[in-house]
Amino acid sequence: MATMRDTNIPSTQHDTSQGQDYSSENSQGYIMALDAGTTSVRAIIFDEYGCKVSQSTRELGISYPRPGWVQQDPVEILSAQIACMVEVQFVTGIHSERIRAVGISNQRETVVVWDRKTGQPIYDAIVWQCRRTTPIMDALVADGYTELIRNKTGLVPDAYFSGSKIKWILENVNGAREMADDGRLMCGTVDSWLIYNLTHGEVHATDYTNASRTMLFDIHKLRWDEELCEMLGIPMSMLPEARPSISDYGLVSNDIMTNRVPIAGVAGDQQAALFGHCCFEPGSVKNTYGTGCFLLMNTGDKPVQSEHGLVTTIGIAESDSVDYALEGSIFQAGSVIQWLRDEMRLINSAEETCEIAQSVPSTDGCYIVPAFTGLGAPWWKPRVRASITGITRATNRATVVRAGCESMAYQTYDILKAMEVDSGHDVSSLEVDGGASKNEFIMQFQADLLNCEVIRPEVDETTALGAAYLAGLSVGYWQDREELQANREVAASYQPQMDAATREELLAGWREALRQIMSSSPSAQQ
Repeated sequence: MATMRDTNIPSTQHDTSQGQDYSSENSQGYIMALDAGTTSVRAIIFDEYGCKVSQSTRELGISYPRPGWVQQDPVEILSAQIACMVEVQFVTGIHSERIRAVGISNQRETVVVWDRKTGQPIYDAIVWQCRRTTPIMDALVADGYTELIRNKTGLVPDAYFSGSKIKWILENVNGAREMADDGRLMCGTVDSWLIYNLTHGEVHATDYTNASRTMLFDIHKLRWDEELCEMLGIPMSMLPEARPSISDYGLVSNDIMTNRVPIAGVAGDQQAALFGHCCFEPGSVKNTYGTGCFLLMNTGDKPVQSEHGLVTTIGIAESDSVDYALEGSIFQAGSVIQWLRDEMRLINSAEETCEIAQSVPSTDGCYIVPAFTGLGAPWWKPRVRASITGITRATNRATVVRAGCESMAYQTYDILKAMEVDSGHDVSSLEVDGGASKNEFIMQFQADLLNCEVIRPEVDETTALGAAYLAGLSVGYWQDREELQANREVAASYQPQMDAATREELLAGWREALRQIMSSSPSAQQ
């Protein structure tokens, strides 16, 4: 029988404001956003101007029981999130009677399966990064399901998405299949797990954005699809009710928030960030630079089927409208900087990469293609591996560090150009957030390469802010999207400065580096 945990949990960390009393301020009250990420969870209180008042953070443990397997303890996720909710109220003096609503953003695709009677998970949460279900997806592709999946869900068949993870649990945990067939099991992404427990089992629901990442949801009809569920052997009785992102998700239990506050907005983390950036118009794009990069383009009220390796997904769903999005996922971005620091020992900290990269005028034709776990969008080459090309006797530490920084911008360029072709929108500016968005060198190089403006907002918690905005709109704390845009302040703007000839020369070198790894890999065609 599969077991729950076999890993050490990192020490708890706190990140809260100290020594300030907010309890008598702001007659309008506040909004609390829960940001349930992969490595940590947070509770953040925002005011009417979209400014962060305070936050509490807890780190989460992650276990890797076998190569390619990634999982987490659902109970730890829940208890850490509740602890943050309680702590941020205590530290600020802003208690539940002053909090108008709660919004939730969460790591997407990660799944939990739990017992309907006991409320206990029957296995660890299988994390979005986990590759254990690749054989399941390979079999579906071999059986000819690719077009069915793409046409209904907008997704490419991949272990990344939730459906195959649920199937794996049902087939590998003792008694799970029988319990599911008897209607005893429930499942959901992390938002569903939190909602169910925060409401003490009163609500089993998810929002359309999270549902659209499961590979079980018809993004055109906005409902769970019976044919897709049968394809994976998942009883529909397990699934949560799918609702718009701006909707009623029940009341937080009074043992967590004494005055039962409504959960009024929910979205997957990348869609929440799209909303937090106020990317409301078709053609507007945001990029989150984290361990990987996630680019989303708002494509308006009609889904755009990509012909260039992107996925079609739901952007944000209000009660009476849906904005769709094109999405491209880069597997390795900030992780390249971690590799330069931890494995190559070329840097001591991420912060020094900006100065090191600027210390040389160029990489002299050196490129890093960071396909440590294959290439994501728009190439989808899971079996190619990373390389450093163009090394000469003059290549040095600074050259390699600069090439690592530039690799994020090149990968972003590939996805953004695919988005422009698929959508018909020319991108004039890119909204950015995440750790690398604070690196002056990377952001300027990104603007130069794209030949467009790159904008970093003042509020860097855009994912949590998006969840807060959704919840606030739902309860009338904010009236409309125009009011949200009025809150927006820019921290930095980068204008392109590179001439066209230099840009094309650099891009030609990048394309050659890609060609080399794809042609030289033993599994290049896979």
